Amino acid sequence: MLRDRFMRLRDKEVKSGVWCVNGIMSIGYGMLQPSVIMAPSVSILPTAAEEATNGVAKLNIKEQVKQEQQKQDKGPSYPFYFPYFDVNEKFPPTEIFGMSSQIPSRRSRSLTHIMILEHTDVGLRADPKKPHLLHEGVTLKHLSPFLGTEVKGVQLSQLTKEGLDELALYTAERKVLVFRDQDFKDIGPDRQIEIARHFGPIQRHPTSGNVKGYPEFHVVYRDAENDRFREYIGGNRVSRTSWHSDVSYEKQPPSTTFFFILDLPEVGGDTLFASQVEAYNRLSPAFQQILHGLRAVHSAVPQAEFSRKRGGPVRREPVESVHPLVRVHPVTGEKALYINQGFTKSIVGLKEEESDTLLNFLFDHIAKGNDFQVRATYEAASVIVWDNRVTIHSATGDFDNKERRHAVRLTPQAEVPVPVKE
Repeated sequence: MLRDRFMRLRDKEVKSGVWCVNGIMSIGYGMLQPSVIMAPSVSILPTAAEEATNGVAKLNIKEQVKQEQQKQDKGPSYPFYFPYFDVNEKFPPTEIFGMSSQIPSRRSRSLTHIMILEHTDVGLRADPKKPHLLHEGVTLKHLSPFLGTEVKGVQLSQLTKEGLDELALYTAERKVLVFRDQDFKDIGPDRQIEIARHFGPIQRHPTSGNVKGYPEFHVVYRDAENDRFREYIGGNRVSRTSWHSDVSYEKQPPSTTFFFILDLPEVGGDTLFASQVEAYNRLSPAFQQILHGLRAVHSAVPQAEFSRKRGGPVRREPVESVHPLVRVHPVTGEKALYINQGFTKSIVGLKEEESDTLLNFLFDHIAKGNDFQVRATYEAASVIVWDNRVTIHSATGDFDNKERRHAVRLTPQAEVPVPVKE
């Protein structure tokens, strides 16, 4: 009798083809034995069709959010400085300025022999007390004993020639200066170039994005659609840091360098700096003596090959220069290591294994030197000025790839690196 009641109940429930056993849904008659205790199904779980519908709805919502974000993104705040790549743009081969050369005469087509004045660092003529730079009302905050100072109360665009000379001296002394509340990004490209040119001829980068009509600008740009930096260093890496000194492959590498921010992420996007002077000072006198007589090859070839492979410009053929491993600063007289992972490829006169071992030791020594490094942070109107002869630096790609980081560098060149004289 109980069995008959059970079977009738089952027939009633199975008309829909769905059974529920201990909370588990089962389809059809053959899936349950009569001896199993059953309960009538409750149709509260979603069907396959409902699940598919919900999935499509979620995808639509995500797409709508993405489209809304794109609508809200109005692009870079300073579109004039958006990176410009012209594969047809070409520069002449690098020549050392400060050497004698021949140029066509304006009055005739014959070559005229002239002597270009040798490069002299403007910091040499600066007043050591720096009255035109560090005047009353200026506040200083040192970031570390060895390098880095935050400066408030100075407007770079308003400095006199004397003030710019003192800026060169103070940058050489403190290695990195972080200026706040600057109007530099709004004074126009011609005035920006005029200020930077006070320190030397401005390097025109052979492969990076520049500004149309203004090849003096080196544009650093990253947003959700553009990440040239990660492409260059490679995405399959544990760390995104890449220590380097800007264009050290040039015959006359840069000195007092300007970097002004246009758009910055909410958090992150700082720049790490290390003192090559203190890195040298930490080495034993005996080891320092070994390095004094060595020279290294700095190469632009990998950078040019990367640009060619991605269809970018190579505005002049890449150069390779030989520089001393230890150079002397012309203003302060300080000795500094002059190597970097970005461009230093080998040591002249050493076999490959010997060169790699020594360079890797020095690279590791600098990278681990947290006690002679600083992290420079950016605000909306920040300008960082540093001396490329005595520092190395690295970007930090630690911010969300949906955010924009947009900045511009002006890179005046200086003397041929001077080795230590024994």
